[in-house]
Amino acid sequence: MAKLTLSVDDNVIARAKRYAKAQNVSISQMVETYLAAVTNPKSMDATPALRALRGSLRKATIQDHHRYLEKKYL
Repeated sequence: MAKLTLSVDDNVIARAKRYAKAQNVSISQMVETYLAAVTNPKSMDATPALRALRGSLRKATIQDHHRYLEKKYL
């Protein structure tokens, strides 16, 4: 396994450590899982939350999304 050195804001590291401890995982595991997911987007399809949402917006168009954003922010 390769070793990687990262520069990360101290506040982010502190929050990550708290989160990792609460989830009973290491920060290395969190980073590896994240990097694996972003380099293989199809792996994200396997999460239960995404499976539950799949297809829920099939009838929505880009124009529908634009109208939503206009109502929300204007």
